Amino acid sequence: MVAGAEKLVSIWRRKFVYWMTLGICLSSILASCGLGFNPNQNNIELTLVSFAVTRAAYENIIPQFTQTWQKEHHQNVIINQSYGGSGSQTRAVLDGLDADIVALALALDVKKIQQAGLIEPGWEEELPNNSIVHKSVAAIVTREGNPKNIKNWTDLVKPEIQVITANPKTSGGAKWNFLALWGSITKNGGNEEQALEFITKIFQNAPVLPRDAREASDVFFNQEQGDALINYENEIILAANHGEKLPYIVPEINISIDNPVAVVDKNVNKHKNRQVAEAFLQYLFTPTAQKEFAKVGFRSIDTAISNEVGQDFPQVDKLLTIQDFGGWNQVQDKFFADGGIFDKVENAVANKS
Repeated sequence: MVAGAEKLVSIWRRKFVYWMTLGICLSSILASCGLGFNPNQNNIELTLVSFAVTRAAYENIIPQFTQTWQKEHHQNVIINQSYGGSGSQTRAVLDGLDADIVALALALDVKKIQQAGLIEPGWEEELPNNSIVHKSVAAIVTREGNPKNIKNWTDLVKPEIQVITANPKTSGGAKWNFLALWGSITKNGGNEEQALEFITKIFQNAPVLPRDAREASDVFFNQEQGDALINYENEIILAANHGEKLPYIVPEINISIDNPVAVVDKNVNKHKNRQVAEAFLQYLFTPTAQKEFAKVGFRSIDTAISNEVGQDFPQVDKLLTIQDFGGWNQVQDKFFADGGIFDKVENAVANKS
């Protein structure tokens, strides 16, 4: 009888171990497939990495999203945030900053993260409007009363005018500024030799090259350097909302500054938070979030939203797009890669100094 009992216990012990092992294996398979099998997970963290001038919008949008998610899913979502120049933020993600979501100044920066294997190809088609969540244009801010009588891009070459703009090597906004300046010549009857001469004169008038659009605003407004600031229209509107109201011009030849968002696939799979990450990005295209972007000066992808919040966005006679320059791959190689046109401009400025 004792032997029989021991045999029975042994059989049940083996069955118990078998089913426990099977359960562990199934959990591991689910986790490895990125399904995020964790029914007890009531707190979820995301990391948003964005370019500097979006902070004011996200500070309003994030609490609205987290409250909605809590109400509908009974989960607390904590969204960690990092802001800086778009180029600098891109390099940080490539160097290991654990972003789940990127919201950057230009598609080129997202493509760099894709090429590193962190974002799956086809990210543009995963969200409305080819994943462009808001837009802006380039503008020129002047001092009170516009004492230097600046009216357009061409006035920035005057030797007595100091121009503040960010560095295209670190700032996505500065790349857009550069293309707007270049296009004001090449898309208006001039050739590339004339454009190079024109833009070199402007950078000769730049006493410093801040790292990003926010730092450029700080140099102009708080440090009171420069006679003219080239910056995002939305950054200028935001500054005005905080009492730094100065006259500005939206030049008649300009560029549509298109700002994309994307999920960082490799990281969300690792963190098992894809559902929330994708839901947050979808939320950014809702009227609620689009109103917040428009309030801080972005041109909403829905023009009715911009009109609804009362922003008066000047019309642009000739609005260029990145496709007018051949797309971002061609633009990067031609203008901003090592040995490109911007390097030639910097060398010319250094030699004249």
